[in-house]
Amino acid sequence: LIYNILNLLQMLDLIIKNAKVCTSSDVFVCDIGVQNKEIVLLEKNINQKSKEILDADGKYVLPGGIDGHCHLDQPMKDGSVIADNFESGTKSAAFGGTTTVIPFAVQYKGDNLRKVIQDYHKKAEGQCYIDYAFHTIISDVSNKILHQELPAIIKDGYSHFKIYMTYDDLKLNDREILDVLSIAGKEKAVVMVHAENHECIMWLTEKLESEGKISPKYHAVSRPDIIEAEATNRAISLSRLTKTPVLFVHISSKEAIEAIRNAQTKGFKILAETCPQYLFLTKDKLDQKDFEGAKYVCSPPPRTKEDQIEVWKGIQNGTFDVFSSDHCPFFYEGKKGKDVKGKNASFSKIPNGCPGLETRLPLLFSDGVMNKKISINKFVEITSAKPAKIYGLYPRKGTIAIGSDADLVIWETGINKTIKNKDLHHNVDYTPYENIKVSAWPKTVICRGNIIVNDGKLNISKGFGEFQKSGISEYVY
Repeated sequence: LIYNILNLLQMLDLIIKNAKVCTSSDVFVCDIGVQNKEIVLLEKNINQKSKEILDADGKYVLPGGIDGHCHLDQPMKDGSVIADNFESGTKSAAFGGTTTVIPFAVQYKGDNLRKVIQDYHKKAEGQCYIDYAFHTIISDVSNKILHQELPAIIKDGYSHFKIYMTYDDLKLNDREILDVLSIAGKEKAVVMVHAENHECIMWLTEKLESEGKISPKYHAVSRPDIIEAEATNRAISLSRLTKTPVLFVHISSKEAIEAIRNAQTKGFKILAETCPQYLFLTKDKLDQKDFEGAKYVCSPPPRTKEDQIEVWKGIQNGTFDVFSSDHCPFFYEGKKGKDVKGKNASFSKIPNGCPGLETRLPLLFSDGVMNKKISINKFVEITSAKPAKIYGLYPRKGTIAIGSDADLVIWETGINKTIKNKDLHHNVDYTPYENIKVSAWPKTVICRGNIIVNDGKLNISKGFGEFQKSGISEYVY
C-alpha cells in the first residue's frame, strides 16, 4: 500500500496517452509512463502527474527503429567521399523513425583495430542526434588482430563485425574467413558477411570493359545473381565447418534466398538481412540515359521484379531477420561522389551505394503493413526487435517493456505523401526513391524519453545521441 501511494505521488517525465502499442508479438491499447529515460508504466488511464503529456489519439506507437547497416563518415580508398557524417546521418535517421544506428568502423589492411574504433568515436562524439553503436569491418587478419585485438574489442562492447568476400581493399579469402569464424565462435561474436564471388566479378568486369560495355547498366551485368548465390553457399559451408553462425547482409536474389532458407530448414544458424533497394528498385533503374543510372549503383545491384517477390516471401516466412537501409550515400553531382572518376568512366569506377536512412521505415510500413503484405508485429520484429537481439542491445532497445529505454515512434497512417529529396534531411543530392508514394510516416519520435522530432520539427541539438555498448547475442549460442 505504501509503495502504491508513493508511486502515485511520483512525478513522471512523460506520459503518452491512448497509445496503440505494438511490439514484435503483441498489439494492445494503454498509456505509457516514462521516467529517467525508461518506460516505467504500461497501463490504462495512468493518473499520475507528469511533466509532459502526449495524446497518441489511438495511433500506432512502435519501438524506435534500429538501423543495423549504414555507412557514415567512412574514409574511401578511391577518392570519393561519403556524403553523410554523423550529424547529418543521424538527423535523417531520426526524421525517419530510427532511434539507434549501427554504422561501421572500417579497418583497412594494416590498421590497428583499437585505433580505428577510437577514430570513429571521435567522429561521432557530440555529433549524433540519436543513439549509436558500432560494427567493425575486419579486413586484416594477422595473428595479433585475430588473437589479441579482436577478442579484446568483443569483450569491450563491439560484439559484431563484418567481413567481405569481394572488393580489393577489404576481401578475405576462404582460409582467412575460416580463421575469423573460428575466433568469432570462441568469443561469441556475430559475423556479418557480404557474399559475392570476387574472382567472378573481376572476370566479368574485364570481359565487359574489353567489349566497350562500360555504362552504369553493366554494373548489374557484372554482378549477376549466380555470383551472390555461389558466395552465399560457400560461406554457409564455411560456417558449418567452423560451427559459427553468420549473418548475410543485403541479400537480393532468389537463388541466395533459397540457399539461406535451405540451410535454416536444416537447422543451421544462418541469419539474413535485406534492404529497401531490393523491394522497391529493379536493375532497369541502372539503364538510363547519360550517367543517371549511377544513382542506383550498389552491390549487390537491384534485381528483377521476380526477385522482389522472393524478397517479400523471405520477409513473410522468416528467412530474413533484419531489414536495414545499407545507407551508403554519395553525391550524384560533384567530383567526389558517383562521378569521382568522371561520367565517362567504367561502371567499375562508380562508388557503390545508395542513401536510405530516412526512407527505410516509411517505405516498409506503407507497402508492407498498410498493404497487408506483413503484420505490424513482423515490421517491429525485423526493423527493431530482432536487430536489437542480434546486436546485443535487447531489451534496452527494440521493444516497449518496463525497464526498456523509452525509444518510441508515434506513426501517422492513412496519409498520401510523395517522397521528394528536397524534403529529406540527409546530406545527399538525390534519393533513389524519388516520387514513390507512401501512406505512413513518423509523426513523433522519442529517444530515451525525449521528444526529438514532432510534426516535422527537430526538438533537440546534436550531441544528444549516446554510444551504446553491445552485449553478447543469444543468437550465436
